[in-house]
Amino acid sequence: MAMKIDANLCTSCGDCEPECPTASIVTKKGITKIIASSCTECEGEYDKPQCVKVCPIKGCIVKA
Repeated sequence: MAMKIDANLCTSCGDCEPECPTASIVTKKGITKIIASSCTECEGEYDKPQCVKVCPIKGCIVKA
């Protein structure tokens, strides 16, 4: 499974990108996305996905 960013809620603030331990978050042309093939939801490393933890917008990052 992977996390997904709701493009309608995301402001592309960039807070989540440096927090991702698998470097699965990328921003291109002002749109931030999570690469599903490398996202692990931080399982085995943290008790909660780090992107969700730092995102200032509730509900912006959810399970895909």
